[in-house]
Amino acid sequence: MYPPTRLAGYAVLLVTPAALLARALVETGVSVPVAGLEVGLALAGGVAVVAEHERALVAPDALDLGPSDAADALAVVGAAVVTYLLSVRAGLGPVVASALVGLLAGVLADEIAVAAYCGSFVGMASPALFPSVSYLALAGLLSGVAFVAAERAFSGFGGKLGTLALFGCATTAVLTDATYAGGSALSWTQAALVVPVSVAGAVGAVVLSVRLELGAVIGSALVGLIAGLGFPAIPIAPGETLAAAAFCASFVGMSSSERLDGEGRVALAGAVCGLVFVAVGAAFAGAGGKLGTTAFVACVTTAGAERLFTAAVPLPNN
Repeated sequence: MYPPTRLAGYAVLLVTPAALLARALVETGVSVPVAGLEVGLALAGGVAVVAEHERALVAPDALDLGPSDAADALAVVGAAVVTYLLSVRAGLGPVVASALVGLLAGVLADEIAVAAYCGSFVGMASPALFPSVSYLALAGLLSGVAFVAAERAFSGFGGKLGTLALFGCATTAVLTDATYAGGSALSWTQAALVVPVSVAGAVGAVVLSVRLELGAVIGSALVGLIAGLGFPAIPIAPGETLAAAAFCASFVGMSSSERLDGEGRVALAGAVCGLVFVAVGAAFAGAGGKLGTTAFVACVTTAGAERLFTAAVPLPNN
């Protein structure tokens, strides 16, 4: 019998990405490029999901809840509200607001930095979806509970925090009968810009995080802050789209070396992230955590594809 709390966390990290991919199919009218990409994602991701079952659910030790878990859940809620206020009321926009909260948390409050960064993704939600801070706080609370429950599941995969944030936002939208913001699908021609930017964002984050030893939260937040301030200032580029793509891919760079070892694998996952970013452009428009879920899909499927390749082409014996 699986521990209920652990099973719930594992389920959240399965259902939320599946919902994003399914909604993308619906929003694009089941287009051939999106359908083909998602079949590949499902095959490769399924391998990683099966492997994760052993780590997340079968391990004998129970998940003990304590005061630190309550502090993490509250940090998710608090960071969600602060990010939303900075984004909407102060006019910083979702990318800059989330990156700023993550950076400050990473520098000033290391013990709760990861939870606060998760909450900042909830706070990226559009006011068109959650016009009231109370709705946003509810989304933060649900994400905070999921954060604690999913402590073990898929640990080390970039984008996990955003996936938990999207779960909170999507669940709140259902509970409050909220309407998603109007979103339009991205053109596949935009992939020529989005994919290279995504690769750069992913590699930049892992270099800052690992090579410069700044840590995953600060490394990702710095990429987001630079992208959020820099890309919109370029008059000939789709600035907000590229800023979001770079920030999205920075979550790939948060992956542990156990999951994606080396800049080469991170770059590959970043490229996959860019393709998924284009494919899901119209899905869950205005919901916080969508970017992280996109990165999570890319990381899990890249890891699964590597397992498939290793099984199909075994390394020669020395």
